[in-house]
Amino acid sequence: MPSADQRIHRDVVSYVRRSARMNPSQTRAWETLHDRWTLTLPAGPRVTSVAGHARIDLPQVFGRTAPLLVEIGSGNGEAVVTLAQRFPEANLLAFEVFEPAAASTLSRIERAGVTNVRLVVADGSQAVATALEDASITELWTFFPDPWHKARHHKRRLVNPDFAAVVGRKLVPGGRWRIATDWADYADHAQQVLDAEPSLANFCDGAAPRWEPRPVTRYEARGIAAGRPIIDLCYVRA
Repeated sequence: MPSADQRIHRDVVSYVRRSARMNPSQTRAWETLHDRWTLTLPAGPRVTSVAGHARIDLPQVFGRTAPLLVEIGSGNGEAVVTLAQRFPEANLLAFEVFEPAAASTLSRIERAGVTNVRLVVADGSQAVATALEDASITELWTFFPDPWHKARHHKRRLVNPDFAAVVGRKLVPGGRWRIATDWADYADHAQQVLDAEPSLANFCDGAAPRWEPRPVTRYEARGIAAGRPIIDLCYVRA
């Protein structure tokens, strides 16, 4: 039977690629800041996939050894840049597949003056499984992942048994996986999946209190405006 690391390299992904057309400000950011803050990994056969031999040398990339905080699906960088300011002692690695959003993140990094963020335009679940060493991540963040409501699309959900097993190995002992969603059924699904993973334990025995450092992004604001409750989960490497 293939390992969870091998199964994570699948054709079913947790995102949909949108248009890569950038507005003028995004184009400028991409052209002027890409080489400074973006890390390019060897690509696999599919767009945004990661080659099996890809590895990230964290001390080389960041120029120091520090706790690693990882966000999958960083969008336009609202959360990761704010949290980089909040935790200057940490290295932050953000994964985003949508190039215009990544370009907006580059602008946000530059405006904030933070130097502890690196951005990877690639499938975050693949990159975590392939390119990072076991016991290397202090915290993993998945804030407002695509809920994939229809039953036939549930296989696309980022939180799934294979990836949960990967995360259990990639977290340091006591490391945490923080999840936020505005869809109750996704929160229920995530709890069922993560409760079944022996390497992870629910830190709060149910939904977690809101993690105070997490900023209110436009995705969260949209959920609040629609009257949906915001649900936080926190799992720790057992």
